[in-house]
Amino acid sequence: MRRALELAGHARDAEDEVPVGAVLVLGDRAIGEGWNRNITLNDPSAHAEIVALRAAGTAVGNYRFPGATLYVTLEPCAMCAMALVHARVSRVVYAATDPKTGAAGSVFDTLVSPLHNHRIEVAGGLLADEAADLLRVFFRSRR
Repeated sequence: MRRALELAGHARDAEDEVPVGAVLVLGDRAIGEGWNRNITLNDPSAHAEIVALRAAGTAVGNYRFPGATLYVTLEPCAMCAMALVHARVSRVVYAATDPKTGAAGSVFDTLVSPLHNHRIEVAGGLLADEAADLLRVFFRSRR
């Protein structure tokens, strides 16, 4: 999660993006990293999780990641949650909850829904205060 927080800081500092970072880990190595790039790439799908999944796909030559854990600084939204389900990620660990659009238990329970053929183990709150502070300061500076 520390690396995801570093990537969130990079999103804010280098690209003036909402500070969210993600790292996809398989075994003992990171296979994909990402940070929010919606504005930079003019791409509404360029959330940190999607960017990390794309990087991992390129790195391992596959679009599925059984056994992998995604560490992300903000609870995934519905779009990212479904991408994680389709990618067969095994576990998601997030820092701060998203009370408006969170799809890992806050607003929706997309990752664990019995309606899907794959469910993802979810853990929230790891380094939540640090991640929430990054977001709070970023949005305060915008007002």
